[in-house]
Amino acid sequence: MANLPILLDYWPSMFGMRARVALREKGVEFEYREEDFSNKSPLLLQSNPIHKKIPVLVHNGKPVCESLNVVQYVDEAWPEKNPFFPSDPYERAQARFWADFVDKKFTDAQFKVWGKKGEEQEAGKKEFIEAVKILESELGDKPYFGGDSFGYVDISLITFSSWFQAYEKFGNFSIESESPKLIAWAKRCMEKESVSKSLPDSEKIVAYAAEYRKNNL
Repeated sequence: MANLPILLDYWPSMFGMRARVALREKGVEFEYREEDFSNKSPLLLQSNPIHKKIPVLVHNGKPVCESLNVVQYVDEAWPEKNPFFPSDPYERAQARFWADFVDKKFTDAQFKVWGKKGEEQEAGKKEFIEAVKILESELGDKPYFGGDSFGYVDISLITFSSWFQAYEKFGNFSIESESPKLIAWAKRCMEKESVSKSLPDSEKIVAYAAEYRKNNL
């Protein structure tokens, strides 16, 4: 396994899941290394000294950090199969815009839904539902965000679906009733082996979130 890319990751991380999906979508074999956040590995600290966060992809001895950056790198390093971006420059720019929207609007809101309580949680739930509806509107009637092909925006968002059950349980609402097209899209994505193999079981995520809430709220 000496020459395989190494992925430094943490199993419940939707950001780490992005790297897993991207690599599997390209058919790239890789060595998965689970990180312990209470005792971060020397390789992680050496590879990402600025943020000290996962995911980090180490390819040919060189580290690539930050999840969306890793996804773009994977697309460029293994261009032969399943391109993540359309060829049109405008459509590529739109894909980057919507993946950035997921990171900026969706990420903070979803954490408040499962990781906070009271007024902060309610505000997060409102922000989350608003972001979901915006994303559903952008998806429209297309099978994937990029049209007929599974791509960059799909990879950036689908990993959160493993947390949907936790959002519903702790936020006490139904995502499907708010956004049926987005749930149908998520089920479509889950039919892809690159996705189903990379996302943990939702029940495990619920248990992880419950433990977090017990220890931190």
